[in-house]
Amino acid sequence: MKQRDLKYSCLIAVLYFGMNVNGQTTPKDTAAKEQKIEEVVLIGYGSQKKENVTGSIGMVSAKDLADKPNANPISSIQGKLSGVQVLNSGTPGTSPRVDIRGVGSLTGKTVFIVDGMITDDISFLNPQDIESMSVLKDPSSLAIFGARAANGAVIIKTKTGKGKPVYNFSSYLGVKKITNVPKMLNADQYIELYNEKLINDNGSSNGSISRAQFPSDTDWFKEIFTTSIINSNDFSASGSLGKLNYYGSVGYLQDEGNFAAGRGYNSGTGFNRFNTKVNLSYKITDNLTIGDNFSFSKMRTDLAKNPLLNAYNAPPTFPVMNPVSGDYQYFNGYSIPNPRAVLDLYRSQIRQERMLNNIWAEYKFLSDFTLRVSYTTDNYNTSQYEFTPTITSAPTSDQKPNKLITRDSKNRNYIWDNTLSWKKSLGNHNLEILAGYSRTRNSYSQTYLEALNVNFNGSNESLNIFSGTDIVKVSNAVEAYGVAPYQDRIESMFGRINYDYKGKYLLNGSVRRDGTSKYSSDDRHRIFPAVSAGWVISKEEFMSNQNVFSLLKLRASWGKLGNPDVKRAYTLLTTIFKDGAYYGNTGAPAQTIDTVIDPNIGWETTTGRDIGLEMGLFNNKLKIDATYFDKDTKDVVYGVVQGTVSGASNWNNFVTNAYSFNNSGFEVSVNYDTRINDKIKLGVYGNLTTIKNKITSVYEGSYLNTGASLFGNSIVRLENGQPVGSYYGYQVVGVFQNQQDIDGWAQQNTPKVGGFKFQDIDGNGVIDSRDKTFLGSPIPKGTYGFGVNLNIYDFDLALDFQGVFGNKIYNYNREQRYGNENWDLDFYNNRWHGEGTSNTYSMTTNNQEIIKPNSFFVESGSYIRLRNITLGYNLPKDFAKSLMVTKLRLYVSAQNPWTSFKYNGFSPEILNTDRVQMGVDNSIYPISAIYTIGMNLTF
Repeated sequence: MKQRDLKYSCLIAVLYFGMNVNGQTTPKDTAAKEQKIEEVVLIGYGSQKKENVTGSIGMVSAKDLADKPNANPISSIQGKLSGVQVLNSGTPGTSPRVDIRGVGSLTGKTVFIVDGMITDDISFLNPQDIESMSVLKDPSSLAIFGARAANGAVIIKTKTGKGKPVYNFSSYLGVKKITNVPKMLNADQYIELYNEKLINDNGSSNGSISRAQFPSDTDWFKEIFTTSIINSNDFSASGSLGKLNYYGSVGYLQDEGNFAAGRGYNSGTGFNRFNTKVNLSYKITDNLTIGDNFSFSKMRTDLAKNPLLNAYNAPPTFPVMNPVSGDYQYFNGYSIPNPRAVLDLYRSQIRQERMLNNIWAEYKFLSDFTLRVSYTTDNYNTSQYEFTPTITSAPTSDQKPNKLITRDSKNRNYIWDNTLSWKKSLGNHNLEILAGYSRTRNSYSQTYLEALNVNFNGSNESLNIFSGTDIVKVSNAVEAYGVAPYQDRIESMFGRINYDYKGKYLLNGSVRRDGTSKYSSDDRHRIFPAVSAGWVISKEEFMSNQNVFSLLKLRASWGKLGNPDVKRAYTLLTTIFKDGAYYGNTGAPAQTIDTVIDPNIGWETTTGRDIGLEMGLFNNKLKIDATYFDKDTKDVVYGVVQGTVSGASNWNNFVTNAYSFNNSGFEVSVNYDTRINDKIKLGVYGNLTTIKNKITSVYEGSYLNTGASLFGNSIVRLENGQPVGSYYGYQVVGVFQNQQDIDGWAQQNTPKVGGFKFQDIDGNGVIDSRDKTFLGSPIPKGTYGFGVNLNIYDFDLALDFQGVFGNKIYNYNREQRYGNENWDLDFYNNRWHGEGTSNTYSMTTNNQEIIKPNSFFVESGSYIRLRNITLGYNLPKDFAKSLMVTKLRLYVSAQNPWTSFKYNGFSPEILNTDRVQMGVDNSIYPISAIYTIGMNLTF
């Protein structure tokens, strides 16, 4: 074990062996001494020896979070843990999505418990401040959190101080660049296909174009993308002043984003964050300790309007600027806006201030009892504006006055936790009992303003909404504007028993009773029990003479969880129509139900089971953990098709407890660490998770066609027996090569030579909606990660790989064709342009039959990525000491420098906020490669 791991608390576990984890170490520390270390992992409302844990908990060291150019610490654990899929976004400041053992809900999120405060967003948290992180995966581990943990939970403990003062300064500077940019046609190729399309559709070349008419050749992706800078600087101090232990830090992160800024009104897609952290604990007496964990962050996110789809579709034959007028070029005859104009003129920004404070006290009495009281407040204010300008380069009929929208919102949340624990050893019997009571309140309010014709000159100061006309103000009243206030409460009582006999036979039982204000008194309270057991086989006498297994443990668990975070009221999903109702000649705003919501919606519940085997071999150099899991989620809230409901504009989407899911699979992780000699240390890790997701039942045998659609044809279908988010459409079995091919096929709407040949599923000789079928699932059949860590003298090298397999992506960017959009080079090279030239790609055409949802647009989402490579150098101790520092490490790293995939898009990693559309690529902000240099200084 590296000395710096002890010194900086860089283990996820709290390590204890009769000395201070943060204490100074000496060159005399040996590997033999390390064998005495026992890992203690974080569990709900406490901690436990890893050897005695009967649940499935993933651990990530602080080292895995450090030195990574990620604003959100969860981004850095991608590929590190089995059973945990992390999906990152290229948009600066956007939180990644975490799926733990599959998709169990369509509305809930994985929660994070940061120093006792439960939240679903940790974008405020500096990765450098994290001391330990535990990812709870199985229901027996999660049940102690009850209603908040149905989609998994991550416990995060921030750093504390003790002992002599220690100061740390960390800094990195990086360059971000979009990679794997799809190759689009140049002007000559575009003109060739444009004229070819005229012949395919009309039988003549009337209306053909030439380079003489269109001399420009614009690469629109080059126009909207830029190489940008990311920079982070953090300083921390920790130590003790008498009975006071302290840790304090300040940090600043700036991420410019890769959409080109600096032209027009555009502020780009940058993100910056200032944060400060103070953790204090004071030992008043030997039995009483009080403390405070405080953090404050100030964030700004610039939200340029995403021009990716426009850049994908824009013909290269137009210039960015009109050479005559000097204004942005309008694409005459095209329904495509100028991507550069969209990026430059739209302006939006979010500013957020967030303060999280956790005050706690811990009192030990009667030698075996510990009372802990904790009160946490989480307050944050958000201010957002959106400015849409008048596009003067558009035709007069399309010009609209500029519009400014502002939203000012407040969130006020608190948690009051009280726990009493009793820990006792009675001979060979070890017992720990925990009882607790918790109250949570979350409240939200917002003021919404909008105005037209605002006098905006390009600066934030001129964005005065009261300088405009047609001002609308809504404060905490009308849900259609997204400003409905709410306040909800959860009151909970919980308990847990941990028992072991001689450390060999392990038993854990917990129960939690949650009551929520979201439901009526008839269904307000739910009870969530869990039980788990373990057998440490390696401690049995018949294993005493073997030297292969350091640890051999069999464990199993069962538990139940709930999710109350669902919408229930009619008014939550409505639409307001200005001047929608008339009294004589006077129009008045009117409101109608957009989606009908069942007022009797109840809890979503998840019941899970797993069984696992843990092995430590050869003095724990090799560790293997294998688990089978199976969980059922019932009464999932989402829409289904129902009969027509008068007055509802979207009558076929009836929201109720409509679905049940099942997720099952295997997960295995392998870690091998060895010290070759005093100067060389090698570590290798790998993990693999298989997932099988299936909808097991649907309300009244119904289904739902949903998601993105073209001309009323939805891409996604939710139906019994299929994975969540499955694509639905026609199966392409070839391309019509000639008229005889058409005549010999089933009757298809407006078939043409060179068009797609759809499969006749029902065999009735007619291709219609009854021939649609399921085309693939966005959920991977498996995820994996592996890597190597090597230390040679003063150098260290780390490589991390990550990937998925078996999932499909729906290339909605490629499907969205309405007229004269550009084509990608792959289509140009493989298109049908005469008999026998292709049986997989169609001809160039505007025929809408080609773009009906079909299997051509469903592509492989499998990939393997070099997630991170880092090379570091530690200055020799004597040299560092001559510089009056304890440690100085310099490093270079590359994140996402290489990805291998077949998908015809920027990246196969698709992050959609809507889980139902999780695999639909609809102008998703691409992932960047980041190349950094950095330093870590300790003194």
